[in-house]
Amino acid sequence: MPAPSPSSPSPARPTRWVTRERPKIDRIACPWLLRRFVDPDAEIVFVPADRVLAAAEALAAEPFDIPGVAFSHDGEKCSFDAFVERFGLGGDAALQRVALIVRGADTGRPELAPECAGLLAVSLGVSAMAGDDDQRALALGFAVYDALYAWARDAAGEAHGWPPR
Repeated sequence: MPAPSPSSPSPARPTRWVTRERPKIDRIACPWLLRRFVDPDAEIVFVPADRVLAAAEALAAEPFDIPGVAFSHDGEKCSFDAFVERFGLGGDAALQRVALIVRGADTGRPELAPECAGLLAVSLGVSAMAGDDDQRALALGFAVYDALYAWARDAAGEAHGWPPR
């Protein structure tokens, strides 16, 4: 499946983002959204949770998915919602569907969509496969989010059953 097309041109220079190490749901979904829709060359840096703000300052990076920063949880919404809203991507119906699933999986509300529990399980599996290699977790997770977006855009109405026709 071809990757989603960016909705706006890439910035003059790549952006740099920093968050907590050992990414799972939101901390894979947000970099995926950045690289697929905002800046294909975005650099994602992972550090221990207590070093995110210091690393952001030292690296001239934007911190995300920690309390008290612009790109983070707000009420019942998760960091992915903040990215969708701040970058004006709310008009993409498939991306809105992905956002609902990410929100439910990331905030412990699997009742938001039937796919939430599955995304949580797959995300925990991605983390287990990647171990301490956060960039590997991104690579594995990007395939998951590419597939989830393709499903939301092109195949959500398709059914599968048994026995075959």
